[in-house]
Amino acid sequence: MIRVLFIIAAVAIALALPAGSGNAYDPLEEVQFTEITEDAQTAIDRGLEYLAGSQEADGSWKDVVGRKETNDYVGHYDKHVGATALAVIAFMAHGDFPGRGKYGENVEKGIEWLCAQVDQKGYVSFSESRMYSHAFATLALAEAYGMVQNPEIGDKLRSAIKLICNAQNAQGAWRYKPGAPDSDISITVCQVMALRSARNSGVFVPREVIDRAIEYVKKSYTTDGFQYQCYEPMTRTSFALTAAGVVALQGAGEYDAIEARRGIDYLRNARTKQWDTQTRPESMHNTFDYFYGQYYAIQAMFQAGGKYWADWYPAIRDNLIRGQKRHTDGRWQDLIGPNYATAMACIILQMPYRYLPIFER
Repeated sequence: MIRVLFIIAAVAIALALPAGSGNAYDPLEEVQFTEITEDAQTAIDRGLEYLAGSQEADGSWKDVVGRKETNDYVGHYDKHVGATALAVIAFMAHGDFPGRGKYGENVEKGIEWLCAQVDQKGYVSFSESRMYSHAFATLALAEAYGMVQNPEIGDKLRSAIKLICNAQNAQGAWRYKPGAPDSDISITVCQVMALRSARNSGVFVPREVIDRAIEYVKKSYTTDGFQYQCYEPMTRTSFALTAAGVVALQGAGEYDAIEARRGIDYLRNARTKQWDTQTRPESMHNTFDYFYGQYYAIQAMFQAGGKYWADWYPAIRDNLIRGQKRHTDGRWQDLIGPNYATAMACIILQMPYRYLPIFER
């Protein structure tokens, strides 16, 4: 399927979050280009078919449940809350929802499995998964609930949101486990996205929780990008962290914030300097943060709009298509696993569909 994009001026995010004056990045001119090429549609179709075929009988997906250690990713192979949530989101980005559409049954089973992992405190966890996975699971529940308004999903979602709000620490942010005293921007942005989606779907989220989180994100900004932990000395900055920071600010309506504007410049400069070496197809297979970084970068450029989007999407689209061709079964692969990587790739490629409210301007 070939779709053509006409990007006009962006509007403020229709949330009960702080509203901005508009998207300052969009040059208020029409930009026309082919978004979903025939090759991209084929890649999407193959990726979704792979995910449909790799789903477990109970509705979950498996991958390596673990954590980053220096430049490696270590853990154990098991049913994965985060990978399951992202697979569900990938199908919903295709326009399929619980019980509806080609992959409606896959979505329904995945949502049911996620709901079953919500404990009495609202923590969505399985096999020692942590707050990253909790946030992605909450995001999946929120997007599903916003579409079908299923009371059971709503109850589990409210419980998961309450856990996030209660887990926010004195720094205004989050870490690997609920109640941790320290925090980092990567996990924090995941929680902010879940909170934002829940508000979109009509679930109450205290305004002060969002405000404190956005304050933390802004504090994480440096002239070298967004840093990992703003309350710790000598922490690193990176492409992925900066992309996440920009998206958090955009989602809060902070399009004109200097941190967001300079973050966009950082991402564009990083791509100019490093695209050929750090995003070549083979590199995505040997990392744990390629897809995470591109997941946020595509959202940042979509929100920026205009020539920013027209320049960025075709590049990552074509790179992902090349990366998929390394496998014959339609998957992508990284250190976390094929289900996580394939779900992320499909989400990125399907951004132009604009089916999920969380990705809308």
